Amino acid sequence: QGRFRGAPILLAGHNFGCGSSRETAVWSLQALAIRCVIAPSFGDIFFNNSINYGLLPVVLSAERVDALLAALAAQPGMQIEVDLQAQQVRVPGAEPASFAIAAHAKHRLLHGLDEIALTLEREAEIAAYEARRRRERPWLFADLDASPKESG
Repeated sequence: QGRFRGAPILLAGHNFGCGSSRETAVWSLQALAIRCVIAPSFGDIFFNNSINYGLLPVVLSAERVDALLAALAAQPGMQIEVDLQAQQVRVPGAEPASFAIAAHAKHRLLHGLDEIALTLEREAEIAAYEARRRRERPWLFADLDASPKESG
């Protein structure tokens, strides 16, 4: 429907994204400016890809999703607010609906982190590990440490 064009939130049904095991399923929604999908359940791979690529999947009961759909039909232009920090979905005149999200997923989404950025958050730990490993097992690094003249 035209009135919902450009809306950043998609309300969906049970097992949303089932069968959509490729990243392009998430990218396609993002290309439509969708930043959050609210549904009673998600396909596992789609759910994980959503987190990995910056799309927030919110699980609410079927009754709550139906109530949101009914409220949108009754009040054209009504705004739905999704607050990831507080883990709540809010609409005017109703109690906020809380949703669960794993701490690592919340951190990743709040900070816009991809796999590389997550790794770089631990750069100091990785460097310390590599230095310790080089000290404890120098024979593993002998070829890497040799100058070009020494190695032939």
